[in-house]
Amino acid sequence: MDFGIPAEFEEELGRYKEFISRQLTPNLGAWYARKEVPRDFFIELGAQGWLGLEADGQRLREHNPLKEALFMEHLGIISPGTGVAVLAQVSLGMMGIILFGSDNQKELHLPSAALGQKLVCLGNTEARAGSDVAGISTSATSVEGGWILNGAKSFVTNGYISDLALITAVSDPEADRNSRISMFLVDLESKGISRTKLHKEVWIPSDLTRIRLEDVFVPEANLVGKQGRGLQQVLEIFTNSRITIAALTLGTAEGAFKAGIEHARKRDVFGQKLVNFQAKSFEIADFYSKLEAVRMVLWKTCWEKQQGADFRLSASIAKYLSVESARAIGQWAADLFGAASVVYEHPVHKYPMDAWASSLGEGTQDIQKLIIFREVMKQAGG
Repeated sequence: MDFGIPAEFEEELGRYKEFISRQLTPNLGAWYARKEVPRDFFIELGAQGWLGLEADGQRLREHNPLKEALFMEHLGIISPGTGVAVLAQVSLGMMGIILFGSDNQKELHLPSAALGQKLVCLGNTEARAGSDVAGISTSATSVEGGWILNGAKSFVTNGYISDLALITAVSDPEADRNSRISMFLVDLESKGISRTKLHKEVWIPSDLTRIRLEDVFVPEANLVGKQGRGLQQVLEIFTNSRITIAALTLGTAEGAFKAGIEHARKRDVFGQKLVNFQAKSFEIADFYSKLEAVRMVLWKTCWEKQQGADFRLSASIAKYLSVESARAIGQWAADLFGAASVVYEHPVHKYPMDAWASSLGEGTQDIQKLIIFREVMKQAGG
């Protein structure tokens, strides 16, 4: 395995960083005030081929996982909240269609989604079903020509701005937990859909939305994947998106780390620079080592996915370690800034808050430990 960034990625990453500096950084204040990522930003990313898919002759192919991780890491450094909005489009909504969509669904939706012209989110979590993914209660009743959906999805990132949603629903309530759920592609302008934007203080400016479905008709052609396989499908989507959320969280930790070091080099305390205290120098060494450890596991996961190998274990390790590091480093950086860090507008304020958010997305830390334990026991033959 080559631990360097390929030259072609370096060149494109340079253009990406320049784009973010020009198009994102100057506008963040206004986006934070509105608490919404404008659709134009997705279109601008899509025009450059930076929304998960790229042209390969006459077809679209998924980005190399390492390139996608590098993009997401940089967004995490600058604005984790903007990063998670892009993640929801690429690694949740589009990923579901990439993995399980029919040829017609892919042809109909992926080209426009990759251009940012059509936004797609994922609705699985409910008020009483989070970590227990199979515990959802939204129902799908078979009718002539399709299905009728009833229920509500909570905490949907991009739910307010999206055009389509991948929705999981119980299609066979008499079946066992592994066979009772199916996945549907729902037009969010359909009759019976209502959306409520929720107030939150993390991952700003992305939106978090409750989607209510009341007798919403979904054509049979909008069943995604196989009937009764919705649970397995959403779990596989999460396995893939753990790569990008780990990269986003690594960027969150890195942004906090850089802010903390810059402040410690300037701040005078008791007659010397804060960075010159041995306690702080040891903390910097410790946190830098943790960042490098996360990066190595993340890159290994990207390599495994690119090779077509099983990356489930590595993805959960990367997600788990990135959150542990981001939590610690975000808190450390906030402590260095003292009282200023509690001010909402202060640049360092977002890092510990967004590290907290990362601990919840794509499975909590306990869920990651459960997955890691199960995979380790499989390897041990138990």
